[in-house]
Amino acid sequence: MMELTLVRDLKPGLKNINIQFIVLEIGNTSMTKDGHRVRTFKVADKTGSINLSVWDEPGNLIQPGDICKITKGYASIWKGSLTLYSGKGGEIQKVSEFCMGFSEMPNMSEAIPDQMINKRVIAQS
Repeated sequence: MMELTLVRDLKPGLKNINIQFIVLEIGNTSMTKDGHRVRTFKVADKTGSINLSVWDEPGNLIQPGDICKITKGYASIWKGSLTLYSGKGGEIQKVSEFCMGFSEMPNMSEAIPDQMINKRVIAQS
């Protein structure tokens, strides 16, 4: 059985993340210059919440209340906020719905001032 990362343990630059969460809400959808649809979700586990960014078709299939698992994801800063992504070669999969304990606090995607981002990245090194 693979070890799951908790939301509270996500940090910028972390790769090969295996994580399970409940989808709380659907956020903005945008289009990239090359025509890819990117959908943002607020997701949470028992340790906190974070924004999740999903590209193209998989993003159309996710709904609030879905319990999903990502394999081979990564975390990065996007527009000053820590964001979780499903990575290349990984997958996002619905495993259940509606029944999972979660906490919205701390919100790991709260905007971080630039000087704090640099301190977080340096502290990881």
